[in-house]
Amino acid sequence: MDIQLKRGLLDVCVLAAIKSADSYGYKIIKDLKPYVELSESTLYTILKRLETARMLTVRTAEHCGRLRKYYHITAAGVRRIEEFKEEWKEMKAIASFIAKEDSDE
Repeated sequence: MDIQLKRGLLDVCVLAAIKSADSYGYKIIKDLKPYVELSESTLYTILKRLETARMLTVRTAEHCGRLRKYYHITAAGVRRIEEFKEEWKEMKAIASFIAKEDSDE
């Protein structure tokens, strides 16, 4: 898969994982595991990129005596998910066209 396409997909997956509730790194990985394999290093790179793009914010809170970073989706992050859903319609149409070409042979 094209690396840029995969990067965009993973970004939206992470945003979707925190859309309904703030979350932290380990839980995000666990929530995404049934759908996509994501290493900690990849996740934290994505989280930093999304924070820089102002699609999420970060707060630190104590949990069991340790500090934990919690990630919260912003309005820009929610908009990115909605944009992706529109883009997905076009990608599905393109995939259908490609599959149709294969079945015509």
